[in-house]
Amino acid sequence: MEAKTLKKRTKLTKAERREELIAYLFLLPNMIGFIIFTLIPVVWGLLLSFTNYDGFGDVKFIGLTNFKKLFQDGYFITSLKNNIFYTVFSVSFTLLFGLLLAVLLQKKLKGSMAFKTIFFFPQLTSSVAFGIIFVCLFRGSGPINGVLQAIGVENPPKWLTSTDWSMITITIVSVIKNMGYYMVLFLAGLQTIPVDLYEASSLDGASGWKQFKAVTLPMLSPTTFLCSIMCLINSFKVFDLVNIMTDGGPGRSSNVLVYRIYQEAFVNYKFGYASTYAVVLFLIVFVITMIQFRGQKKWVNY
Repeated sequence: MEAKTLKKRTKLTKAERREELIAYLFLLPNMIGFIIFTLIPVVWGLLLSFTNYDGFGDVKFIGLTNFKKLFQDGYFITSLKNNIFYTVFSVSFTLLFGLLLAVLLQKKLKGSMAFKTIFFFPQLTSSVAFGIIFVCLFRGSGPINGVLQAIGVENPPKWLTSTDWSMITITIVSVIKNMGYYMVLFLAGLQTIPVDLYEASSLDGASGWKQFKAVTLPMLSPTTFLCSIMCLINSFKVFDLVNIMTDGGPGRSSNVLVYRIYQEAFVNYKFGYASTYAVVLFLIVFVITMIQFRGQKKWVNY
């Protein structure tokens, strides 16, 4: 009797089946878009990485030749080093300044709404327009070098035309552009922290800095983890600022992996080899992300 009753309960009624069908119909357009614009290109890109396809002739399977060539390619090694440099410093400073701004603006100071808008505004600006603005600011005779010379710097950096400074300049511009976005995420996280915790810690005599270390940072760790994942993935996808500001130069000094994929595919017409770059980039990001997910158990408090 109990088994029969359980079977009856597991059967869906007509109304439930109808609701389930409606739910699938709502999901269908998104699933179709995912399959056409994401899944199929990813699979096709993976297959292309084993070919020498140039976009015009026949697709010829060449096995692991592209991968062997890739790890002997000086461009790949340089682009990877530049990307690692950019990732380490852009992620660190973007999250640091985003958190500091959020903590400061969380305190209801006069004009805080205006400052929130100002810091978030670069995120709303096109990367192309933002890059062009900073090209004008950082050029040799631009306002930034003018200010440096006015305060006594005789030989200001050649921001965009120096192999030593080009990647640093792109990193600075990226931090300025993106820190407002993460500021908003940190602000949302700060608002979920119970006020009672701060009141209890103040009664125990904790100073503002101790409250920040003992209350704010631990309670904000889920938001920090989310921001670090997003920021890291975005750092490996950097392309627009490099394309607008330095065109990967001077020399190879600011060439990064995604920009090199663009060059191999749409300048050199080596779509198979460019797909190899893309597959390796995916694996790098995937491995780093998995390491972050494994490591978050030690420091993220849910």
